[in-house]
Amino acid sequence: MTSEETTIPAVGVRSLDEVLDAIDSANRRPQPWTGFDHAVLGTYQWATGAQIAAPVTAAAALGPIGPCRAQLQAECQAAEVRLRHAPDTQADAASALGAYQALAWLCGRHDDRP
Repeated sequence: MTSEETTIPAVGVRSLDEVLDAIDSANRRPQPWTGFDHAVLGTYQWATGAQIAAPVTAAAALGPIGPCRAQLQAECQAAEVRLRHAPDTQADAASALGAYQALAWLCGRHDDRP
């Protein structure tokens, strides 16, 4: 690395700027918000260190600012498991789907930002 190169902070496989833009977009969604919308925003906030509890497991972030990549992957797997094991209510299903889609985007499993 040369002295002219700088390290761009990353959240999973996304740049911090991409995730901050995703937070801004999520905050501009029309009200009333669904469980899906709340989960997406909460996931992004946890991923950047602005929220303490993870969206699915409620685990605290292990990284210096937010969760490390391994913790993002583990949380994504937990969201996938929650989706597969029939959530109790439709609201729980929407919340699990929102968290999963946001985490999958952060982890690079797909490029479509929820």
